[in-house]
Amino acid sequence: MNTQAVAADSARAPIASSLASPSPATLDDSGKLLLRVAIGVLVLLHGIFKISAGVGFVSAMLAKAGLPGGLAYLVYVGEIVAPVLMIAGFWTRAAAGVVVINMLAAFGLVHMADLFALTKQGGWALELQGLYLFGALAVVLLGAGRFSLGGLRGRWN
Repeated sequence: MNTQAVAADSARAPIASSLASPSPATLDDSGKLLLRVAIGVLVLLHGIFKISAGVGFVSAMLAKAGLPGGLAYLVYVGEIVAPVLMIAGFWTRAAAGVVVINMLAAFGLVHMADLFALTKQGGWALELQGLYLFGALAVVLLGAGRFSLGGLRGRWN
């Protein structure tokens, strides 16, 4: 028997076995990656739109609520900076917390009338906003996992 072939097979064995049956920790970290990237990308797309369209409507909503219109620029932090940090997995819990605050502000300023409304199909009228809010809250609680720039033991991960 060729000893080089045996050595090569034994070197590949741990890789093959981990791919065939991933550990619970690998599945856990993969789920965290999927959740934070999905929520991050979806919120980021709203932020990219606001860069091109401006935050005038947000400023108007703030003024209507008696708040300074200049606070509207914080939407860029909640919809651009925080999602990018979530996607990268750097300061993930803090970034997801900013998205949670951003979504609570959106609920308070824009969506209160629909808070208990249902669609014609029987779904919650705020399904999308609820997904962003509760998905980001889950990232706050779970952290980024090891597939992130912050790593498994990162302070905010």
